[in-house]
Amino acid sequence: MSNLAIAEPRQFEGSWELLLPPTGWPIDDEETNVEADWAVLLPPRNLPLEDNETLETNQHRIAMDSLIRTLKQVWVDRNDFFTGGNMFIYFSAAQVRNRTYRGPDFFVVLDVDGSYSRQAWVVWEEQWKYPDVIVELLSPTTKAADLGHKKMLYEQIFKTTDYFVFDPLDADSLRGWHLTAGGVYEELVANEQGRLWSEKLEMWLGVWSGIIEKDFGDWLRFYDTAGQLVPLPEEAAKHEAEVAQQEAKLAQQEARMAQQEARVAQQGAETAEQKAKLAQQEAEIAKQQAAKLAAQLRALGIEPDQITGGPKI
Repeated sequence: MSNLAIAEPRQFEGSWELLLPPTGWPIDDEETNVEADWAVLLPPRNLPLEDNETLETNQHRIAMDSLIRTLKQVWVDRNDFFTGGNMFIYFSAAQVRNRTYRGPDFFVVLDVDGSYSRQAWVVWEEQWKYPDVIVELLSPTTKAADLGHKKMLYEQIFKTTDYFVFDPLDADSLRGWHLTAGGVYEELVANEQGRLWSEKLEMWLGVWSGIIEKDFGDWLRFYDTAGQLVPLPEEAAKHEAEVAQQEAKLAQQEARMAQQEARVAQQGAETAEQKAKLAQQEAEIAKQQAAKLAAQLRALGIEPDQITGGPKI
C-alpha cells in the first residue's frame, strides 16, 4: 500500500478540519493502479517569532512584565499554566499567509504543560488550546483594534473566557468582559474598589499607584480573593527579608530574656543558699546559747531538763 493521502485542511473557526476522501474511494493504488492525487497539507513551519515592534511606551513594557512576573510569583508551585506577553499566537494557516502575527500584550493558558518556555504560542502544537485570559494594554494607536476586531477575535475564535483592557497612562481606563455560556462577551461590573474579577485566575484586577522599576505610575495589578495586593517577586522577597529580620530580632529578644531568666534563677539559687547558711548559723548560735544557759543552771545545782520549757541539751 502506498501514497495514502489526506485532503488539504481548511480553517474553521480557528481550527483545522480534515477533508477526507469520499467514502468508498480506493486507497491502495498498488491494487487498483490508480494514481493518488490527495496531498497532505501540514501546519505551517518556520513561523516568524519577532515583528521587531516595541511596546508603545516604557510604562507599557513595565505593565506587561509586571503582570507576567506577578503571576509566575504567585503560582510558583504550579506547573499547569503558561503565561506570556507580546508574543505571537498562531491559530490558522490564513493568519500565517496574511502575516498577521501580533499577539496579545499579556495572556494566560491554563491546563497545559508549563514546565518549558515557548517563543510563540502555536495552537495546533498545543492541542488547540487558546488563551483563557488576555489583557491588552491600550494606546492611541491600538485602542480601536483592541476594542474592535481583536475583541471580536478573542470572543468568536479564541473563545477566551476573560478579556481585559487597560491604558497604563490612564488610571480610569480599566474594562473587562467575561464570556457567557452563550459564547458572547458580557462587560464586567467593578466592585467598590474599582476592581474586576477574573473567574479563570480567581483573582481581581485593579489599578495600583506606586513605583515599579523606579517608575511611578498607575499599574494594573492582581489582588487575591481577600482583596490583598499580590506582590511582585521583588516585593515578596522584600517582605520575606523583613519577616526574617523581625524573626531574627524576636529570636534575639527571646535569647536575651532567657539569659535574664537564667541570671534571675542563678541569683535565686544563690539567695536560697545564703538563706540556708544564715539559718544554719542562727541554729548554731541558738544551740550555743542553750548550752551556755544549761551550764549556768547546773552551776546553780539545777538540772535544765527538770525545768519546764528549759533548754534541751
